Amino acid sequence: MKPDMTVDFAGIQLRNPVMTASGTFGYGEEFAEYIDLEAIGAIVTKGLSLKPRAGNPTPRIVETPGGMLNAIGLQNVGIDAFIAKKVPYLRSVNTPVIANFFGNTVDEYAEMASRLDEITEVTGLEVNISCPNVKHGGIVFGTDPDSAASVVAACRKVTAKPLIVKLSPNVTDVVLMARACEDAGADAISLINTLTGMAIDLNKRRPVLANITGGFSGPAIKPIALRMVWQVAKAVKVPIIGIGGIMNAIDALEFMLAGATAIQVGTASFISPGAAQKIADDMEGWLIDNGVADIKSMIGALET
Repeated sequence: MKPDMTVDFAGIQLRNPVMTASGTFGYGEEFAEYIDLEAIGAIVTKGLSLKPRAGNPTPRIVETPGGMLNAIGLQNVGIDAFIAKKVPYLRSVNTPVIANFFGNTVDEYAEMASRLDEITEVTGLEVNISCPNVKHGGIVFGTDPDSAASVVAACRKVTAKPLIVKLSPNVTDVVLMARACEDAGADAISLINTLTGMAIDLNKRRPVLANITGGFSGPAIKPIALRMVWQVAKAVKVPIIGIGGIMNAIDALEFMLAGATAIQVGTASFISPGAAQKIADDMEGWLIDNGVADIKSMIGALET
């Protein structure tokens, strides 16, 4: 007998807990030849902004031991092109679509949330708060609880869709950030975003990335991500998406034990474009092999 793989994530019905991580899966269609998009729980789009962005100069990706650094710079087509050119394909896929988005001011975040709220094909919104507030000296929204709360509150006013806030690990107290977002109206929390890192070319005596620093992801960050998911799960009532170094089904199930209701696959898709589907299949296989009838019984079941 097959186990029940379904989960209710902030009102979004998922066939299984596996989502793709923003920025690693394009807008979905790019991976259609490598993966059955209707075999995973949800597609999370590349981060969207009001206007198109070209991103940072190259080189902007470098492999490191245990992971990779990226400084893409949030390159994206912009909301208008997303609606005109990306949504029609997503309409044909029977899988929930979560739109990741960002802004440089609170007003921009609110405008993006309002625009995305009108798109029927978008099931939920994931707010990337790892961006600088250009009106307040460049402080990153995701490192200041008050700034994060102001973004969430502004978005909450203009959308009835599930609002997921993606937290940065580059903070002193991730629990404080999560609680601030929950109190401001977030329906869910996703964590973690990338850690800030850098790589150096010894012979050139220069940084490898043109941007100097970048976001570090991959297997090496998994222990940090697991710890943060576990901490936040104990502190908030809203559901959590676990992200960070998930390369296989065992990794994914560990995040669920730590308290995640769903997980996102990111860097693994660069190594194997079909990683998200394989992880979903293998999670089901693990449940069968271990006599677990319902994957929901794994959520927060860690014994300490």
